[in-house]
Amino acid sequence: MKIRQLPDILANKIAAGEVVERPASVVKELLENSIDANSTSIKVELVEAGLTQIKVTDNGEGMSYEDCKRSFLRHATSKIHYDADLFHIQSLGFRGEALASIAAVSKLIIKTSVGDEAGTKLYLEAGSIIEEGKSQARQGTEITVNELFYNTPARLKYMKTIHTELSHITDLINRYALAHPHIRFEIVHNDKQIFMTPGNDNRLQVIRQIYGMQIAQSMLPIEGSSLDFDIEGFIAKPNYTRANRNFMTIIVNGRYIKNYALSHAIIRAYDTLLMINRFPIVVLSITLDPILVDVNVHPTKLEVRFSKEKELVSLIDKIIKDTLKQTNLIPNVEVKQPAPPINKLVQDTFAFTMNEQPVDQDVPPLPEDYAEQVNDPTVTQSEPDQTQSVVEQDIAIEQPPVNEPRVPPLYPIGQFRGTYILAQNELGFYMVDQHAAQERIKYEYYKVKLGQPQQDIQHLLLPLTFEFTTNEILFIEQHMDNLKEAGLFLEPFGDKTYAVRAHPSWFPHGEEEVIIRDIVEQIIQHGVIDVEKIREEVAILMSCKRSIKANHYLTEADMSRLLEDLRHTNDPFTCPHGRPVIIQWTNYDIEKLFKRIQ
Repeated sequence: MKIRQLPDILANKIAAGEVVERPASVVKELLENSIDANSTSIKVELVEAGLTQIKVTDNGEGMSYEDCKRSFLRHATSKIHYDADLFHIQSLGFRGEALASIAAVSKLIIKTSVGDEAGTKLYLEAGSIIEEGKSQARQGTEITVNELFYNTPARLKYMKTIHTELSHITDLINRYALAHPHIRFEIVHNDKQIFMTPGNDNRLQVIRQIYGMQIAQSMLPIEGSSLDFDIEGFIAKPNYTRANRNFMTIIVNGRYIKNYALSHAIIRAYDTLLMINRFPIVVLSITLDPILVDVNVHPTKLEVRFSKEKELVSLIDKIIKDTLKQTNLIPNVEVKQPAPPINKLVQDTFAFTMNEQPVDQDVPPLPEDYAEQVNDPTVTQSEPDQTQSVVEQDIAIEQPPVNEPRVPPLYPIGQFRGTYILAQNELGFYMVDQHAAQERIKYEYYKVKLGQPQQDIQHLLLPLTFEFTTNEILFIEQHMDNLKEAGLFLEPFGDKTYAVRAHPSWFPHGEEEVIIRDIVEQIIQHGVIDVEKIREEVAILMSCKRSIKANHYLTEADMSRLLEDLRHTNDPFTCPHGRPVIIQWTNYDIEKLFKRIQ
């Protein structure tokens, strides 16, 4: 078989297979060209989600006749000239393959002008120029892509529904609108406007256009910098989450990117404020010297590499954690309509328990000096029970730390169904999940306890034995030194069996096997042992197992102790699994519910 050079038309079709995956790919490349041309207004018009037609119009710098023709040649670009330019890329596009690839699989019309004279108009089919002419002198560029994939019908078979293709395009434009709030973006589908941003350089207004008013109002501004990185953006409060990562937008030098390490850093920064399998809504804009990032590692330029990734991850973690720690994260229950009357069934199940008083006992009124007591954390409303309470029996170890409380003083007034503590203060009415609250208290205690020096080793009278697969044994042997550094000593004990004669003393009794197998799994997946992660998982497990459960009635002293300990935790708003601990009805909400105010 002879080797021969491919003709340009075939080479362009092959290149189009990498660059032009679907209509959204075309929109992405054209958008990036418009942004690079310093446009302040970009309009995207679609017919049938772009499968029939895509038109992108901008008010950018435009092109001369010569540049317009050259732009459709393979690897023709104005963005780079020398090898060194690849390591200092400041534009979104730079390879010079997008227009050639798009034109190779469509019928394309381009009109462009630099604004001082009549512009250029070209008509191309399958990458070849068919007609040339003049266009109006309006500065900017208009590109119309018709009948995408008309000459590659096999590609059309992989297209999804109109709705799916349109959602890919709108999601893409949303990201670039967040990355470039100074640009006015507009989307028109089948002659109907479906999206537009103001282009006034207000990122929060763009967030409102995309996610709605409620999310925009929940956003917390973040900002921070180091010698190499400047970070700014917005993060949503933990009670506004989504079931996937698609609502996390990371922008690097104006480019929307995907990066596992940065995404993981964002999620980890929320720590236990997020429920399992829930993800935050985040817009993070990072500015750095282009030499620190390689954007030329993926055909779509969506994935990038950083030369100082650990420093960037650490900075993101610190900025988000600091912002969350400075914010009151108690969810506020907004009353939108009057609650229905309490029927007999609810009356039977709604029971206040206050020092084992009858169900129908009135709730005691607030004392006359209540306002002063609220502001004085040293004042209590009753003497503690002299007998050991259910709260104290298992958590006598818990001494509230001295950190500044993030929750105001709460005064218990009863319990609902033996599960939720009902409390009040001058700000309103609160419900506290007693199990979640004690989980949070215990979790923070155990996390500190388990964080003590790992050299504290417990030797076992009888060794623990484990059977591993051949694949697991290969990794164990390769990383035996890492295991010893983590305080785990495995000795061969027969065919595919290892014995553990000593392990760190913080391993809880009965959970040793689970923890050891988790360590081995970390070695297999990542080649390293994340002791901190394991300790955190153990702390969560221990706090859950050893906390009071639902349907457990508490005395007033129990409730007071629990609420006070909760106030002094670092993150009193969620349990270690991310579930809410406390919710609030403000005085305004309650008075509105009872029609005392409008």
